[in-house]
Amino acid sequence: MSGEVAGERARAWRERLGRLTRRVEATPPLAVEGSLTRMVGLTLEAVGCQASIGDHCELIARDGSRIESEVVGFAGDRLFLMPTGDSHGLGPQARVIPRPGAGLVPVGPQLLGRIIDGAAQPLDALGPLDCEARVRLAGKPINPLAREPLSEPLDVGIRSINSLLTIGRGQRIGLFAGSGVGKSVLLGMMARYTKADVIVVGLIGERGREVKEFVERILAPKDRTRAVIVAAPADNPPLMRLHGAWVATAVAEYFRDQGKSVLLLMDSLTRFAQAQREIGLAIGEAPATKGFPPSVFARLPALVERAGNGPAGRGSITAFYTVLTEGDDQSDPIADSARAILDGHIVLSRRIAETGLYPAIDVSASISRAMHEITSAQHQQQAQLLRRALSTYEQHRDLISLGAYVRGSDPRVDAAVALWPQIQQFLQQDIGKRVDFSASLGALTALTAEPAAPTDSPKTTKG
Repeated sequence: MSGEVAGERARAWRERLGRLTRRVEATPPLAVEGSLTRMVGLTLEAVGCQASIGDHCELIARDGSRIESEVVGFAGDRLFLMPTGDSHGLGPQARVIPRPGAGLVPVGPQLLGRIIDGAAQPLDALGPLDCEARVRLAGKPINPLAREPLSEPLDVGIRSINSLLTIGRGQRIGLFAGSGVGKSVLLGMMARYTKADVIVVGLIGERGREVKEFVERILAPKDRTRAVIVAAPADNPPLMRLHGAWVATAVAEYFRDQGKSVLLLMDSLTRFAQAQREIGLAIGEAPATKGFPPSVFARLPALVERAGNGPAGRGSITAFYTVLTEGDDQSDPIADSARAILDGHIVLSRRIAETGLYPAIDVSASISRAMHEITSAQHQQQAQLLRRALSTYEQHRDLISLGAYVRGSDPRVDAAVALWPQIQQFLQQDIGKRVDFSASLGALTALTAEPAAPTDSPKTTKG
């Protein structure tokens, strides 16, 4: 009997020793502290500690306050850090402590209805998030061959988009616009009217007052319960603005992996690029195209490619990214880069907005690259007929406005002029009115059923 007891005790000690051994092996090594040696602009230089790109470090100021920072570069034994908050109080030889376990975002259903910042901390004074799950801020790439193809149209509740620029579930679309042409209002309409399980809104680098305005005025109360808002206003450090976009994307990825249909609205992709430009120039990266360093054009696809459909059986992220075009210049380098990596673009025109027509979508300059894959041949033909009438009218707008066009000179122009009042009524939509997909197609069918102009040029006779 004593031998059996001794054997049991030995087994118990072996199991306990094994558990302790595994715990010791899983314990991260002690963090070696360093010291702050230099601060120039937004960049901090530290020596004496080791950390990798993306790791977080804690800086201890003279008054004992702790300042978060992130490793954004290195040269030899020097680490380049960027503070994520106010850096007042830092001085020479301040302690720099690498912090393990950083770069993770709390996720879970507890985020629904909440407003958080670029550090995934609550801004709404509703208490802690209490999220048990954590995901990497940088996300996990999906094998492109494992993604589900675009096969299903998404009802966004806006007639002109549903009918002429049909969006597929899982598509990435850019909203190209200058300032003050209604892009925030259009985003709000999509947030209220799009059929999606979860809405994730990233307000990156915009004015601080727009956060509360978006929540209280643009987003309907019933939609807040299925929305997560990530706000990193313009007065935040550039690193926090970058993090805001990454956090919003990481939250959207979490819900997609739960099998949800996610609508990601990010305003704006341009501010994300500008934040990366500030960081790149601060650590000595050489500017390339119009002052933007190469890292900007590497970051953009890394962010955008995280949206889209997941593998078979997973959910989807349909993403809308606003792109600011300075002076309505569509050849801006960020606009050019975004146009190349997105699945389509919707251009908002200042000229249309000044006429009082909203949403001010320039249909002729916009395109959905997935429309031909998710719509019927009849739908595509009707959309083409309306686009052709629009293009014909725009080409002769000056002559028509001046009264120089003589009716009967060109049957195509005559048909476009006759349809123009109905086309304008079709393209505009009240902000408080939702037009579903079937109603949009019905209106398009009714409009294009009008007598159309012939597709061939009118014949002429020689005298």
